[in-house]
Amino acid sequence: MASSGNYSDQEKALEYVKSLIRPFPDFPIPGIIFRDICPVLYDCNALRTVTDILTEHIKANFAGVDAIVGLDARGFLFGPILSLNLNLPFVPVRKSGKLPGPTVKVSSTKEYGKDVLEMQVDGIQKGQKVVIVDDLLATGGTLQAACQLVKDAGGEVLECVLIVELEELDGKSKVPAPCYCLLKF
Repeated sequence: MASSGNYSDQEKALEYVKSLIRPFPDFPIPGIIFRDICPVLYDCNALRTVTDILTEHIKANFAGVDAIVGLDARGFLFGPILSLNLNLPFVPVRKSGKLPGPTVKVSSTKEYGKDVLEMQVDGIQKGQKVVIVDDLLATGGTLQAACQLVKDAGGEVLECVLIVELEELDGKSKVPAPCYCLLKF
């Protein structure tokens, strides 16, 4: 896909990123409007805008962060980039049955179903401070579960960073950590 050029104005760049996010009504089930971030990944400047802003936000606010935790699946698209930019380890949180070895598990409820999330027990060391990364905040169930996983592993969540927040679902109220969202729908 064609790129849209370089941006000098962050607000204008974020407006462009927002324009790329497509709504899909009644997906994956009736009554849900799915916000598809894939076009952001297709556009290198949009992807760079998102990851640069999130990198700078974390650098400016969390000098003591020890790791980046990314949520299955789209948190895996942004988390490793932030991890590399910040020279920090990346810790994946996956759906149940996808990680070998001993894991910490917790159930989560999301906008259109339930999941069990897990993380390898050696992914986070006791006392480590982490930032959790995902693409979208809807009902807050997945982030709530991820925060619990980090706590169960002995870590501390400094913040959850997201690309999109669906404000009308009030997911932030369920998340036991501050949330930083680039775009609101």
